Amino acid sequence: MDEIGFHDRVAVVTGAGGSLGRAHARLLASRGARIVANDIRVDDSDEPGPADKLVEAIRQDGGQAIVSYHRVDDPEGASAVIESALEQFGGIDIVINNAGILRDSSFLKMSLKDWEDVVRVHLQGTMLVSKAAWPHLRERSYGRVVNTTSAAGLYGNFGQANYAAAKLGIVGLTKTLAQEGAKYNIRVNAIAPVAKSPMTESILPPEVLAKIEPEWVSPVMAYLCSERCADTGRILTVGGARVASVGFVEGRGVQWEAGCPSIEDVAHRWSDILNIDDGQAFSSALEAVTHLLS
Repeated sequence: MDEIGFHDRVAVVTGAGGSLGRAHARLLASRGARIVANDIRVDDSDEPGPADKLVEAIRQDGGQAIVSYHRVDDPEGASAVIESALEQFGGIDIVINNAGILRDSSFLKMSLKDWEDVVRVHLQGTMLVSKAAWPHLRERSYGRVVNTTSAAGLYGNFGQANYAAAKLGIVGLTKTLAQEGAKYNIRVNAIAPVAKSPMTESILPPEVLAKIEPEWVSPVMAYLCSERCADTGRILTVGGARVASVGFVEGRGVQWEAGCPSIEDVAHRWSDILNIDDGQAFSSALEAVTHLLS
């Protein structure tokens, strides 16, 4: 099988100072991509931060990379991230939206600020960076965008209402951009990774952590970024050497021939309504609504 490469491609990786972002950037760089490693400074010191160390490691391996410290949740900052790629490397081909924060709390105790901070960084940050890159990808008639969702977004998780809402919002954004980008050869997909990180190190035993190294996630991300991948609008769970596709399906449902049902009619057929055996997936909201009305 021919090796998949990224020579002459320019990739922006947000959250590049963290474990997953670092693994993503290093893998793409090892296959020839020029990298914009975006992350915020954790303090005001002049000491090299995680993104600086990543860029230095890529350069020592013979790759090309620069650091971007701009905030992705700010419109000007997100635009500056993409401008860094344009100014330094002359273009943009790949966007990896990976930046994120956590502010976990039960919904009862969650402050409005914790809600807004998490939604802003994850959902708005993903939107803003993608929006800044979008006209350039359209102009080139080529683009690969990989967004980062989560099992918490797909299935919910106690104490993470803010994070889960943002991550499921990213799924809706992914599927919509996949439709809008299709005719311009822009593929947009999302991964829900499980990987070793400072967060998981505090809650998982060493024998489990050894099986979820971030480097095991990055090959899936990289394939989605490649010219060889024609899929778009896909959601994939990745971790522990396992990859699976996640789909939203609609059950066969119940059709009342006599018109509007009573409350009792609904109660009587509730188990049939909830049955999703032989469920059907739809490629767009229009297709789903058309099916419903038919």
